Amino acid sequence: MKLLYPEIEPFNTFYLETGSQHTVYVEQSGNPDGIPVVFLHGGPCSGTRPGQRCFFDPDVYHIILFDQRGCGLSLPFGELENNTTQDLIADMERIRKQLDIKQWLLFSGSWGSALALLYAQQYTEAVAGMIIRGVFLARQKDLDWFVREGASRIYPESYQGLLDSLPGQNIELLYITLWSDDQQAVRHVTEAWIQWTSQVAVGDAYQKPEQPVVITQKMVDQVKMELNYARNHYFIRENQVLENCARLQDIPCIIVHGRNDFVCPMAAGWSLSKALPNAEYRVLEHAGHIAQGEQMIDALVGASDAMAERLAR
Repeated sequence: MKLLYPEIEPFNTFYLETGSQHTVYVEQSGNPDGIPVVFLHGGPCSGTRPGQRCFFDPDVYHIILFDQRGCGLSLPFGELENNTTQDLIADMERIRKQLDIKQWLLFSGSWGSALALLYAQQYTEAVAGMIIRGVFLARQKDLDWFVREGASRIYPESYQGLLDSLPGQNIELLYITLWSDDQQAVRHVTEAWIQWTSQVAVGDAYQKPEQPVVITQKMVDQVKMELNYARNHYFIRENQVLENCARLQDIPCIIVHGRNDFVCPMAAGWSLSKALPNAEYRVLEHAGHIAQGEQMIDALVGASDAMAERLAR
């Protein structure tokens, strides 16, 4: 059973200039002469965390984490202007060039998996390999599963809490309510969205707060960022991710998906495995969406170790 590598500190951090109002936080850890790997976090909005460095052998990997525009330590927090999928892809390429990296491994999860695939389709020659967890394909059906019919049937009580935060219990008013001038309504729907997404992501381990949660402006901005991508169909055309997978057939790829992932259902992982028949496809029978738990950690650390061996040949 693989375990996380010991915690480490970055040997360098900097803010990437993007030619816009955004500056992007970037950090490097591990071996500066090692195999470059870039970590693509989910959301869009969540940002990176120090523990995410621990999926990689620090003696082998040059580990690059960055917070996507408007989240984590990137500035300004919550900024939606000039914050699209195309902007994030351009930021990745800026990071690669600034660090003078010829090729890097993409390690991604959830929304990050869609971003990794889109980047690889545009900059195929820059990608040495991909590790993709919790496949998200950014289609309308994927969003509908999470917001309308799908996860709502697994956690109907929690979904009712989201509906109760909206006028007339109408899910179609989600975006309108969140962007309204009624700050009480905005904070109410923000709290309900956070509780709903946490329930679906964590599953049975989720415990609803016993005391009322104080909703900050930062929480509101974070939810707005996530849902701004959703309401704009992630700034890509429908089914773009799968349609362009023909370009990726020669890139080494490991797909890891939990059977109990109710944020990104198994059907997405299965569809990607069919579009990338040369990829190694690992189904974890007892894992869910988040990159935690013995089985998931074992699979992800095992994937990074296996990819390191392959790329070092």
